[in-house]
Formats: sequence, structure tokens, C-alpha cells
Amino acid sequence: MTRIKRKNSLDYLEISNANAQARIALQGAHLFYFQTKGKKPLLWLSESSYFDKGKPIRGGVPICWPWFGAHKSDKSLPNHGFARTSLWEHIAMQEDEQETRVTLRLTSSEETRRLWPFDFELTLEIGVGAQLRLSLKTTNTGNKAFCISQALHSYFAISDISKVYLEGLEGKKYYNKVDNSYGNIQEGRLCFDQETDRIYEEASASIMLRDADETTVISSEGSHTAVVWNPGEALANKMADLSDYRHMLCIESANALEDEPLIEPNQSYTLTATIAQEQVATSISPA
Repeated sequence: MTRIKRKNSLDYLEISNANAQARIALQGAHLFYFQTKGKKPLLWLSESSYFDKGKPIRGGVPICWPWFGAHKSDKSLPNHGFARTSLWEHIAMQEDEQETRVTLRLTSSEETRRLWPFDFELTLEIGVGAQLRLSLKTTNTGNKAFCISQALHSYFAISDISKVYLEGLEGKKYYNKVDNSYGNIQEGRLCFDQETDRIYEEASASIMLRDADETTVISSEGSHTAVVWNPGEALANKMADLSDYRHMLCIESANALEDEPLIEPNQSYTLTATIAQEQVATSISPA
């Protein structure tokens, strides 16, 4: 079952089937709630999140596109691009008792060309079922090639940042945005006791988030980059919508740094993240 509902000034799709529930704002094609039957909600959403036109939502899965982070040459342009605050069109839905697949679309316009001078069609297919699948497809509909950087900026709900860790990044090189250092190598599993903001290069196809008696597996296709972020106490204290930072961790399937695809006219590129929650037999700890 799918319904259109409204939160503040934003319309969203509410999806329910035998396996899961989800909510997707049409602004930004922004998935801000997902829960499979019998399991905890997957995504973190700030209690201070705006649901107002033109303002990004803090939490869920923002779509960073056509650039990730600050624009390389014009810092006045919106951080993480314009897709996350643009109004998308709901164009297709396939559903049965087990899974619902929703497709949303954003196309170039006079407004987008003022920010980024290229023609495109961007589609996001979201599969809501026993697992979550997000597939972001960029098609070049113009006559000029372009490069993009992008991310499925997933905020995961966790028990406590001091009690979780990541596996799957061991031995990977990363850029540390906190101290602006390159060429770092991940030694062992990744634990959290301070601000963490890292871009891992040549990242593994699957990363495991270990938390209490549950493991979340994030599997990526069309991506060689993984971004991991938690603001830590000092930065969170400067940002009103991150006061609950201890209960969130961003693990992002991305194309960034040297991993920026070139898309020729009439060609497409797809970034996909598949996320599954798995119960484990015994509790684990980061120690």
C-alpha cells in the first residue's frame, strides 16, 4: 500500500508491505524512514530536521548530486549539489506483498542549468522489502560530456557511537577531512571516539556496521568510494540539528576524489546501495 501524505510543507510517499515500511519525501527523493518487520528503524532522522521547501532534511538518505561536498570552483553554490532540495517527479511504482519499487525522476531545467550547465535525467529507484535498495542513475541527455561526484548519504540509527564499529575497510587508503591529510591507511576495524570524517578510496564492495546484536551490511555497486562521518561532540555542539549525534553514523556509497565518472552524451552511470540488517547470535563490543 502506498499513500501520499504531507509533513509541514513537503509531500511524501508512505509505503507499507508485508516486509517493510518506508517514507520518501518528493523533495530530494529523500528516503527519511525505513523499517523492516521485527527490526529497529534503519535510519536516523534529526528531531530538528526541516520539512520545508528548499531546505535539506538532516537524516535519512540525502542524495548528494551532481557534486559531493563543496563545489570545487564556486563555494557560493549549495553544498552537496542541488538534487537534495529539488522537487522530483514520482514516475513509476511496482508493488506486491513482499516488495515495493518506487521510481522518481529529476530532469534539467533553466533553474538547474544556472547552477550546473548540463542537460541530464536523474532517476532514483528505491526497493522497499526485506532489504533496502537504492539505485541512482544519471543519464547525459545533452551534447557535452560531464563529470559528477555523488553520494547516497545514508544516516544509520545506532545504539551509541562509542559502542559500534565497522569492518570491511581494513587496509584501505583514506583522506581524513578532519585534519586534511591524505594517504592514511586504515589499521584494523574502525571504532569511534572523536570526530570522524573520512573518504575511503578503493573501498570494499561491502561494509559491515556492527552494533549490539545486529549487523547492517552496506553493499555498493558503481562505487569505489566510501564516506564515513560522525561529527563528534565539539562539532555537534555547534549544529542544533546534530544534538543527538551519539545515535547516528553516516556510511555513504559514493563517487568522490579520483572516483568521479565521466558520462558522455547519451550514456548513463548508475550508483547502487543495497542495505540489509542481520541478527547475530551473540552481542559484540568494539573492544
